[in-house]
Amino acid sequence: MKLDILAIGAHPDDVELGCGATIAKEINLGKNVGILDLTQGELGTRGSAEIRNKESSLAAKILGVKIRENIKIEDGFFENNKENQIKIIEIIRKYQPEIVLCNAIDDRHIDHPKGSKLVSDACFLSGLRKIETTLNGEEQKAWRPKFVYHYIQWKNIEPDFVVDVTGFIDKKVEAVLAYKSQFYDPNSNEPNSPITSKNFLDSITYRAKDLGRLIGKDYAEGFNTERYVAIDSLSKLI
Repeated sequence: MKLDILAIGAHPDDVELGCGATIAKEINLGKNVGILDLTQGELGTRGSAEIRNKESSLAAKILGVKIRENIKIEDGFFENNKENQIKIIEIIRKYQPEIVLCNAIDDRHIDHPKGSKLVSDACFLSGLRKIETTLNGEEQKAWRPKFVYHYIQWKNIEPDFVVDVTGFIDKKVEAVLAYKSQFYDPNSNEPNSPITSKNFLDSITYRAKDLGRLIGKDYAEGFNTERYVAIDSLSKLI
């Protein structure tokens, strides 16, 4: 299956939190979207790999993505090395996305900028035909996504561009809340973390509202890019 967009996150729930509304909007526009999780989030304060796997499957159904895969590299300790790059290259060549969305370029959690750089490098390397990979015993063709965009996570990074996601924030919140083990639950007896507070849960909406306010819309999500964003005409800007 060829995808229009492949959203990649270091942990299950990264994609939902970072660009869930954008994904929901693109799917509504008829785009084929998939998600790749790099780790199982097994070092998370709450839950387990098994629980998060079930939660990520539910979140995928809520968003309506075509596929969701997990390459199960080591949470917290993965490196930007050849072994992990090849695993991502195989997925990129398998689905041939035009656009890749990935982790924030800088963030509180060390896996987020690590994942950001790992994916960015893999996207470039995937276009080199002399790097050989196979799928089901058949040689894969080289493929380089046209665009790699980094969503924003914990830190309030200034975006290079924003996407109007008015009408899709509720779908994002619903997908995030599929991860019941991870976020605010007044009845939970598990340890607290920065993402288990009510304030963090509320921030999903109020941060999108603030970005929306800046562009004269109800809600927006922000992204960074390593390349210039080119447009055909000034009239195509919001």
